Amino acid sequence: MSVVVVGLSHRTAPVEVREGLAFADAELPDALARVRARGLAAEAVILSTCNRVELYAAVDGDPQAALAGLRRFLLEDRRYARPLPPEFYSLTEPQSLEHLFRVVCGLDSMVLGETEIAGQAKKAYEAARRAGATGRRLNRAFQRAFSVAKQVRTETQIQRGSVSVASVAVDLAERIFESLTRATVMILGAGDTGEKAAKALLSRGARALMVTNRSFERAAALAAELGGRAVPFDDWSAEFARVDILISSTAAPGYVLDRARLEPLLPARRGRPLLLIDLAVPRDIDPAVNLLDGVFLYDIDDLQSIAEDALRQRQADIARCEHIIRERVHGLLEAAPSPPPALASRPAPVPPTPDAC
Repeated sequence: MSVVVVGLSHRTAPVEVREGLAFADAELPDALARVRARGLAAEAVILSTCNRVELYAAVDGDPQAALAGLRRFLLEDRRYARPLPPEFYSLTEPQSLEHLFRVVCGLDSMVLGETEIAGQAKKAYEAARRAGATGRRLNRAFQRAFSVAKQVRTETQIQRGSVSVASVAVDLAERIFESLTRATVMILGAGDTGEKAAKALLSRGARALMVTNRSFERAAALAAELGGRAVPFDDWSAEFARVDILISSTAAPGYVLDRARLEPLLPARRGRPLLLIDLAVPRDIDPAVNLLDGVFLYDIDDLQSIAEDALRQRQADIARCEHIIRERVHGLLEAAPSPPPALASRPAPVPPTPDAC
């Protein structure tokens, strides 16, 4: 039995492709059950974040045949009507395990060394384990990946500087406003990403903070923790005249803010610029709002240029991290020998330039 992975990420596909294949957390148990019921894999884990959609599987038989079936599953299950995206990558051992380790360590992230992805991978793995979709092979692979991530954090400086999507979003706000001390901020969506963004903004001097969420209790709890003010989700647009920066990260299936809703709110702003940062996949904000005067919208892919600054600062640590990963993958495969793998189709190496959430 070998481990394979099929998927796409911010390195290979733009956000409009990724959002068409994304899974909500609540969909994962049933999706994993469908993978196994169709005989596509003995074990499976789906990792779906703003930056990637990946299906890890433990399979018997020909890995290439298994990969073809898993690719078809993703397209059919997500009702992806367009042709097979060329952005898909398909990996077999040992590249599949190296890829998993690199992802969990933050080496494949938009923000090099970010810590958020390790938590997302643990959440995806736990969801699969609770659903009975993992076994000895993927359990060992994911547990070893988490161990490697801890080793990388301990032995390298790969996490220096901005290490999360939220902190990079705040860097962008500071570039535009120069100082956040006079900025009024609204967080739309009180989940983990929204909470991280709020804390980062406050740590850099944001004057006022509002939090809105479909669950008002969650918004109120986060606002109380951070010294902000909770706003009912149905009423948040009434606060727009005071907002300078809106960071959105809901789990809504479609746009929560579009041009028709935003345009009538702009006259009350008296020409003040409005910065919108959409961290959600699927996206929360219609790209058409960027055509409005005084409105500046950035989605998850637009943060890439800031992430590249962090990449240039950390090149010296990458080689050390890659060496650790190769050693740990070799040890894992030596402990559980398997038949020689078939050649894998893998994405071309990506240079440190903007490449694609």
